[in-house]
Amino acid sequence: MSEFPYNNRTFQILDAAEKGGYAVAAFNCYNTDGILGSIKAAERMKSPAIIEIFPWSIHFHGPEFIKFASEACHAASVPMALHLDHCTLEPDVYKALELPFDSIMVDASSHDPEENIRFVRHIVELAKKRGITIEAEMGRIVGGEDGVPTVDMETLYTEPELAAEFIEGTGVHFLAPSIGNVHGPYPPGGPEKYWELDRLEMIKKLSPSSILVLHGAYPIIDDLMKKTIELGVRKVNLNKNLHVCYLDFLAQNVGKLEMTQLQEQSIAVWAAEAERCIKLLGSDGKAA
Repeated sequence: MSEFPYNNRTFQILDAAEKGGYAVAAFNCYNTDGILGSIKAAERMKSPAIIEIFPWSIHFHGPEFIKFASEACHAASVPMALHLDHCTLEPDVYKALELPFDSIMVDASSHDPEENIRFVRHIVELAKKRGITIEAEMGRIVGGEDGVPTVDMETLYTEPELAAEFIEGTGVHFLAPSIGNVHGPYPPGGPEKYWELDRLEMIKKLSPSSILVLHGAYPIIDDLMKKTIELGVRKVNLNKNLHVCYLDFLAQNVGKLEMTQLQEQSIAVWAAEAERCIKLLGSDGKAA
């Protein structure tokens, strides 16, 4: 049996993507519809994929939901993993280490750099004992439901030299750099204006063995996304990309369809968009 981290599902999926030069979709899911739709899409496309949930689900749904999500991923006919996204509170990190996650994003990026390194290194060491791999953020990928129209973007970027030191100092398995990407709506100009691809290229050049993750990928600009993959991105977090079409369908059809039809058809809408994303990232057929 392979040793850690090569026996970890998330690492296996992203290591294969690194060697194959493609990216893997990581679908942010808030309910069973998202999980089932993502699995159906990955299986139809014969693609590896990652299901992501937030700490909110640990508190709202409880540990049995996490167990369901994990078992659903692991029962898929293609390689799939369960990932905890943006775990910012220490109690949540420690709780997550006791749950069946394949990987966890430890988000201490709002702390000063020294504290970020110290805390992430500590969690990496604890997680190793449980067979869990760790993603971390370097720089600050800001944003939210209201966007960041007044933010000084220049203060948020990841410095390539510091990223190399961060990876070395923490032992983190996956790095989410800030290259001008934000969560939620972009300031005027969108990703085309703010994404600094030369910065991404330098981060990969100085840390060639790193596995890079892209957050803030809404809206997807196809050509821009393909370029980030060429420059080394191997995991792309997808959230609003799926929820817009899914929620639009629900809003138009609640009260018109039977519950069984509503669920089946809304999942089909989610899956169709997930399939489009998978094809764009180049992972279709990689699990054949």
